[in-house]
Amino acid sequence: MLNKKENILINLKKAQSLTLKIIKMVEAGEYCICTMQQNSAVIGLLKSVHQMLMENHLNTCFKSAMETKNEKKKQEMIDEILKVTKLSNK
Repeated sequence: MLNKKENILINLKKAQSLTLKIIKMVEAGEYCICTMQQNSAVIGLLKSVHQMLMENHLNTCFKSAMETKNEKKKQEMIDEILKVTKLSNK
């Protein structure tokens, strides 16, 4: 079974490969809908990576910060999560 880091890397490499394919498709003037379908696949892979990264962060860094007595560190972690969430929802 693959670990989380390996799954993240696999999806990023797939996205990279598809992105290169899309560039070639655009350069070759291929049919727009075909290009858009490949682009949607890349977006899906990157959203999946984002979700995996967020889950990992919440289960490691965030969890550790919440278990401390350092209220400043806790608030910083919460602010980071809110910032990333806002950016991903744009």
